[in-house]
Amino acid sequence: MKDTSGAQVLGRTSLKRLGIVMVPTVIAAGALTVLMANGAIAVSFAISGQTAQMKIGQLQGTGFAQYGGVDAGAGGSETAVAVSAFKTATISNGLCQSVETNLGPLGTYTLTLSATGADASDLIIDMQSLKASEADFSSINIGVDASTISGSASGAKGTAGLFGQEADGATLTNIEQVSNATTAGSFDLHNMSLSIAKSTTGCIS
Repeated sequence: MKDTSGAQVLGRTSLKRLGIVMVPTVIAAGALTVLMANGAIAVSFAISGQTAQMKIGQLQGTGFAQYGGVDAGAGGSETAVAVSAFKTATISNGLCQSVETNLGPLGTYTLTLSATGADASDLIIDMQSLKASEADFSSINIGVDASTISGSASGAKGTAGLFGQEADGATLTNIEQVSNATTAGSFDLHNMSLSIAKSTTGCIS
């Protein structure tokens, strides 16, 4: 390729890894925005079909939103999910995430990621369940049209006419969740460690 003066131009693409495979942190923002705005799917990639367990001491977030969505899997399968989104999120008092994986003749192993905390932006979690000992919301609106949600993570909108809720801020304590997928613009883990062991014991006992 040459520029207007005829000089050779060398193209270069730099990819910066912001996390690890267990916590996806780089998303195709344009595709995600279009798909979620149309209510087609909640994330921009085909989910594996496995779920991850996560245990969090406390999550404080701004730009909270929640609504129903659909994740697409291999072979055209679809999974109903509850979508929780945050413009920014700070995790403290410990984080544990585990995924049980069948490695064929080696048996069942569990991948476990732990950290003392984390900071995330444009965080979107597609989940099957969530429990918290306490959940506090500021300036919450319950029952809004999911397609009108604003001020949350980039692309966080549901289907027109369906139920949604949003709040300026949210603090959740002692969280236990089971999720299908997580995406974020950035996800910075503090004092991270990763292990794999032949076990069926995850973060949630």
